This record gives sequence, structure tokens and C-alpha cells, in this order.
Amino acid sequence: MTRLTRLLLLALAVALIAPGAALAKGASEAMITGPGLGDGLTLAGEGQPGGEALMQIAESAGFFMAAFGSYPLVLEEARPKGDLGPRYTIEYTMPGPNNEVDVITQHLYPYAKPTPVTHMAPDQPFWTVDRTFGGWFLATDLLKSQLVAAGLPETPPSGGGRGAPWIPVGAIMLFAGLGAFTFFALRSRRGAGPATA
Repeated sequence: MTRLTRLLLLALAVALIAPGAALAKGASEAMITGPGLGDGLTLAGEGQPGGEALMQIAESAGFFMAAFGSYPLVLEEARPKGDLGPRYTIEYTMPGPNNEVDVITQHLYPYAKPTPVTHMAPDQPFWTVDRTFGGWFLATDLLKSQLVAAGLPETPPSGGGRGAPWIPVGAIMLFAGLGAFTFFALRSRRGAGPATA
């Protein structure tokens, strides 16, 4: 094997390894917000105690495919049909070159049937020149188990996490009650007629 051949093979090896090294650089932390979580959950990132949980969630949520377009690429462009249940948001804090810090957002639907679903919007900027690939990802039940272990409720919060439905219903009932009261009060007043001597 000639020296030139060795140099070419070495360059090829470096080219193949470099993307993997970039992908191995994970988030320094992440914040999950959504129904039933109050102020949210903060997950430790790579290299910190407990940081492996975030890396596992990111892997199960299809983060690397959606952010980097890494293979195997099994993302969908269209939203899955049906009710996906309450939406949670995970914000990954991504340290980059020149001490820059970017945030990549991904939405999680852990209670979707038959399996959890995630979505990342495309074209989110990070690391100065990179943009997220984006797409819908059909996860497995492992993602829900990992999220529950991190602090999400075992079952969807009451009302599906879309806000308290009793607020608009209560307002309608209140206005209906006031309207009925006003109607009957005016009617009884008219029915009484003027007093006679």
C-alpha cells in the first residue's frame, strides 16, 4: 500500500467519523413543559449525573434524526391522523462553537395512540450554520416510559391538558341563568299590571 493510498484512506476514515462525533455532542440540559408539570422538568445533560436519561429520551424521541437528518431517517412530513392527546414541549440547550448556546425545540405527544409521537419544526437555527431537518416521528412506548420515569404523569392529566373545559361551560351557564332570571322577572312584572283601588 502506497503512502498516497494510506493518506486517502485516513482522510476517508476521518470524514466518516466526524459526523458521528458531532452527533455524539448532546444537549447540556433540557426543559420539559406541559400539562401537569407546573414550572416544568429540568433534565441534566451530557456528562452530568443523570445525564444518560436525557440522551435516552432524545434517542427515543427521534431527536437526532429530526435535528441532524441522521440515518436511518424514518420521519414523516404529515401529522399523524387522530387525537394525539396533550402536547408537551422539550427544549434542548445545545452548546456550540465560540461559546454559543442554542435551543432546539421538539414537541412530544406521549399519550398518542397507538404509540407516542414527536414533532420538530424544520429550519430551527443552531451552531451558527446548521438548521434542523424537522419532521414527525412515530416513537415506541419506550419513550412514554422514559418520560414517566423523568416525571410526567402516568396517564393524561384531567381534561387532556388542553385547559379547563369547565371555564367556558361555566360562563355559558352563568349567562344563560342571568338571561332566564331577567326574562322571568320582566314577565312577572308585566303580568302584575297596574294596581287598582
